[in-house]
Amino acid sequence: MKQRSHGFTVIEVITLILFLGVATIVLFTQRNSLMAAQHDTQRKTAINAMYYNLEEVYYGARHSYPVKIDSKVLTAMDPTLFTDPNGIALGTSGSDYRYTGEDCNIEGTDCKSYTLRATLQKEAPYSKTSLHNS
Repeated sequence: MKQRSHGFTVIEVITLILFLGVATIVLFTQRNSLMAAQHDTQRKTAINAMYYNLEEVYYGARHSYPVKIDSKVLTAMDPTLFTDPNGIALGTSGSDYRYTGEDCNIEGTDCKSYTLRATLQKEAPYSKTSLHNS
């Protein structure tokens, strides 16, 4: 009578390796998807904070909008929100955030309206426009 070995067969080892490979790919894909959704949420939060500060703080004090925005112009918000999840600051080439002052005066100091935009990974671009047209 033959006694069975306590080791694994080649087929069992190959099956285990294939299973672990597929599981790793699925987990990696889900991780990337969750991170992209989290980054999109961060982008929307930043745009909403800029929008709130433009409307409630800046416009409330000046009855106009700035030509450009940064942490020196919108001092009431967290300065880190001007940098996208990739580490690129608003106004810099390649940034996920864009601010466009519209219908600005000749001096280039004030604008009547604006558009804020964020490029998202999992959704269509996110944008906010000025509430008032001064």
